[in-house]
Amino acid sequence: MAPAVFLLLGFCAASFTRAEGGVFKPFIVYQDKASANRYTPSGYMPNGECIIMDDAWVKECKEGKSCLKVIYDVSCSSKSRRWAGVYWLNPADNWGDRKGGYNLTGAQKLVFWARGENGGEIIAEFKMGGVGVSREFPDSDVAGIGPVLLSKDWRRYSIDLRGKDLSYISGGFAWIANAEQNPETCTFFLDDIH
Repeated sequence: MAPAVFLLLGFCAASFTRAEGGVFKPFIVYQDKASANRYTPSGYMPNGECIIMDDAWVKECKEGKSCLKVIYDVSCSSKSRRWAGVYWLNPADNWGDRKGGYNLTGAQKLVFWARGENGGEIIAEFKMGGVGVSREFPDSDVAGIGPVLLSKDWRRYSIDLRGKDLSYISGGFAWIANAEQNPETCTFFLDDIH
């Protein structure tokens, strides 16, 4: 896989909440570079060649000191599979071959902030779970939203987790975009994912 400069797409603030003693606490996927993040953006799809991510972007972030800037190189992607995405995994690079899923039972939603560089960028799907379906340690469920048309301004999004089996989740967050919906360029930002 080509070296990735984690651009983290303006850092869409998404975080899970987990019950501890009856009180729900934030379960952080991404908050700031080198904070208490629980997952690693290591699952580059399909091959990682057309994505640049910066997980320490500091300009015009929604929350905190840094956010994610993501550049999906559509011209690169058009020469091969015409889509790309990144999964935040635990442990890093775990596609269901190793133990590492968190028990997120009790979480009601995954929340995050996102914006496009210019507005009009389309993310085919934002999701959590769904990793390792045919592997030894598969995620217990999957949930997502999309397609999502991004604005130039920060917007808060949420993925409904009610009724989902969250007992084992290795894929804490993911985004997928394609060349058909983004014919020229696709740069976006993510922040505060929990």
